[in-house]
Amino acid sequence: MKRPPLVRTIGLTALAVGSVLAATVNSAGAAPASPLLGAVQRDLGLTAEQAGVRLAQEAAAANVAPAAEAAAGPAFGGAWYDAASGKLVVGITDAARADAVEATGADTALVAHTESALDAAKASLDTLAAPREVTGWYVDERANRVVVTVVRGAQGAAVQGFLDRARAAGPVQVEETTDVPRLFAGNIVGGDAYYINGSARCSIGFSVQGGFVSAGHCGSAGDSVSAPDGSAMGTFQGSSFPGNDYSYVRTTSSWTPTPVVDGYGNGNVTVTGHTAAPVGSSVCRSGSTTGWHCGTIQATNQTVNYAEGSVSGLTRTTACAEPGDSGGSWVSGSQAQGVTSGGSGNCSSGGTTYFQPVNEILSAYGLTLVTG
Repeated sequence: MKRPPLVRTIGLTALAVGSVLAATVNSAGAAPASPLLGAVQRDLGLTAEQAGVRLAQEAAAANVAPAAEAAAGPAFGGAWYDAASGKLVVGITDAARADAVEATGADTALVAHTESALDAAKASLDTLAAPREVTGWYVDERANRVVVTVVRGAQGAAVQGFLDRARAAGPVQVEETTDVPRLFAGNIVGGDAYYINGSARCSIGFSVQGGFVSAGHCGSAGDSVSAPDGSAMGTFQGSSFPGNDYSYVRTTSSWTPTPVVDGYGNGNVTVTGHTAAPVGSSVCRSGSTTGWHCGTIQATNQTVNYAEGSVSGLTRTTACAEPGDSGGSWVSGSQAQGVTSGGSGNCSSGGTTYFQPVNEILSAYGLTLVTG
């Protein structure tokens, strides 16, 4: 097979998503076997039975979430999966709402701030110009605060000015970090890649009717896309970066979109939907550099201040990734979650990785996810 020359890589490969994972458990208390189980077991430090039970509980929590939020009404203060109880926990600012929320199957926790108040505070930070030492900000639903991350030891008028304005916006907590987020670009060619204008490499996120979605920093509208053997695949129809980090590639009639994701030795998996998993849930990603890796969702709607510009609406996770993994698939159970944007750290020492939620991409371009 003809291969293009070694090129700069922006992303990874992978038409990926998890296999079906039923919310029911078997007689041993575990979920049915899944290609995701091994990676979840490895990366979260669980036994096979614990991993199966957790994935089944998370699927149940995701199903309960919409009704639980509706029951909380204006008192809704966020929701998250609690590994200790195995249930969805809903924050409420009004104790009188507890019975209605708990009737849906969720637990409740009394909090000081509604999610709408936290989102408003976070949105006000999105309007500010952040210095490079400020690496990002997000709503921490369990802490019921907006967390701003700053490079450890950072000083100066610009940093202090940003933090002063952030604190004035609402309940803000400042945390120091040694990690600086970057886009996951790399120099290694491998896996199921696609190439942009014959030079840069990225990875397929998820198949949609007519093509696939990936990261926005991979290419711009009008850029050509080719397969590893050099054959034409299609063209970028839309791309947004910075601000967002998503793109849509329309493929030629020679290519058939499928719901299959590369399991990197764990068995290929099939996407069955795109229900967003709650904070606290386990999540796995597929990438051509580092294969399958899992972690947990720490926050949604994070703003990340990359050197190339800020991106809002990302999901923060504890899963690792490395250069070459950009654009790849994220799944929770059998549900598509998003495509890799960037992060910090690596898969030797661990790190933080962010993904662009797939539901926003589908909505932005009016696309239909291919499911099985």
